[in-house]
Amino acid sequence: MSRRSRVTGPLHLRGPAVPPTTADERLLDDDRAGAPWVHMDPWRVMRIQAEFIEGFGALAELGPAVALFGSARLGAGTPEYALAEEIAAGIARAGGAVITGGGPGIMEAGNRGAAGAEGVSVGLGIELPFEAGLNDWVHLGMSFRYFFVRKTMFVKYSQGFVVLPGGFGTLDELFEALTLVQTRKVTQFPIVLVGRDYWGGLVDWLTDTVLAHGTISEADTRLFTVVDTAEEALAALAPCLDPLPDGPEGA
Repeated sequence: MSRRSRVTGPLHLRGPAVPPTTADERLLDDDRAGAPWVHMDPWRVMRIQAEFIEGFGALAELGPAVALFGSARLGAGTPEYALAEEIAAGIARAGGAVITGGGPGIMEAGNRGAAGAEGVSVGLGIELPFEAGLNDWVHLGMSFRYFFVRKTMFVKYSQGFVVLPGGFGTLDELFEALTLVQTRKVTQFPIVLVGRDYWGGLVDWLTDTVLAHGTISEADTRLFTVVDTAEEALAALAPCLDPLPDGPEGA
């Protein structure tokens, strides 16, 4: 019997019930005449709307929060895992919730650190062929079908981003945050890169190549802070962990 398992929105599927493709893949790739109505774009709009409503409803009263990103491949026993756990615990002790992608590795470390410090641990999962659900340290968890809905939740409900070493997914979240701040689509918030050895090459490329070619401004290179320790990361995040004001703006 197959042991395959996948979380798809509110569904937890196993074995033969697991579809061969993800909802995102079908949304972006399918262009087939005569497809069943549940896979046609008008129905998908309703399902996307439902994900937004569920996310907004679940997170609306979260309070100050920091999103923590990093590789799913850097598990317990790695220095990065320990550092992520320490940073998340510090965020929780400062009164902030920690929001991760809810998966293994650095995400698990973030949720574990927040939970261990008796803080609020949030996991926003995504349907992937190779991940079966949220890690055991998530207090408040949601699973999304669509990446862009999940990304909206990270940006809308986080007042700061902590980015530890990671791959394409981590880079995607990092550059989306930088783009939103650069274009003033969101109010500027701390974006903290943890690990000078890891991020140094990227920072050098942005300065020596991208800035040198005039495709970003010098001010853009100051949209993020690079640190090495949990203490430095928490100091950079301090402004976003101040209590939110009362009233509609802080609600």
